[in-house]
Amino acid sequence: MKLTYKPLTVKNWNDFETLFGERGACGGCWCMAWRLKSSLFEKQKGNGNKRAMKHLVENKEQIGVVAYDGKTPVGWCSFAPREKYLRLENSKVLSPVDDKAVWSITCFFMAKDYR
Repeated sequence: MKLTYKPLTVKNWNDFETLFGERGACGGCWCMAWRLKSSLFEKQKGNGNKRAMKHLVENKEQIGVVAYDGKTPVGWCSFAPREKYLRLENSKVLSPVDDKAVWSITCFFMAKDYR
């Protein structure tokens, strides 16, 4: 199997939806858990998080790539500059070790049949 990768954009949003399914990958997350304060994330689980992710995509934010097996979306990797992840910025355990600009990978999701 040879996978290909495409940045998530408005053009392939439907592939992202297909991959994540009705539950938004994991319990309505839609890959927003690290991007929001925990109280807001919990409040808008499901469709609210989906709308928030779509808003990022529509605003052309760098948020990750979709992996494909042929034309089938099979995986997702979320990455962005660390400051885009509010929960990382506010974490006592995962606080920055220095002031260097870094990017963080916060999610790696694969379709069940490809795990």
